[in-house]
Amino acid sequence: MLDVAVIEDPAAAEASLDPIRARILAELAEPASATMLAARIGLPRQKVNYHLKALEQHGLVELVEQRRKGNVTERIMRATAGAYVISPAALAAVAPDPAQAPDRLSARWLLALAARLVRDVGALLTGAERANKRVATFAVDGEIRFASAADRAAFAEELTNTVTALVARYHDETIPGGRSHRLVVALHPSAETPSTGTAQEG
Repeated sequence: MLDVAVIEDPAAAEASLDPIRARILAELAEPASATMLAARIGLPRQKVNYHLKALEQHGLVELVEQRRKGNVTERIMRATAGAYVISPAALAAVAPDPAQAPDRLSARWLLALAARLVRDVGALLTGAERANKRVATFAVDGEIRFASAADRAAFAEELTNTVTALVARYHDETIPGGRSHRLVVALHPSAETPSTGTAQEG
């Protein structure tokens, strides 16, 4: 079982968003049969089987064991991942394009960048899993509390200058065999922090 799986297929995304199927996926963090699931979620076994077949068809659950009980073979199923992320690739026709109207102070542009990040890393993960390789990535996640909007602006400016200097130092298009990497640096209010006012862009 993967820690996180990226859903890129539109039909698989649709299947995962069904409330009953999402509940089944959550329950299948641990292997279970249709009979066991039916007792847990309060649905007829036949209905659970119907949903399991749809999830299995899209690679969201997998068979881990078959048990013989009298004249019946019980199929033990498990989710293929502990958590799922739906890639913007599943909505390719309407996915945001960060190349349009780039504005480093726009929350919507940040969202477009984040969507591209999910799409690109998801595609890299899919390819790496098929090749049985790891994806070379690096991320930093932290939280900072500013005393004022002026301090936030000063921090953003200093961060921009520092990152620009680092990119200029290490970027080299002349080296044979080099590989391009995408760098995204983001700053946004913490969603967990209660706001005393109305959230605004910038």
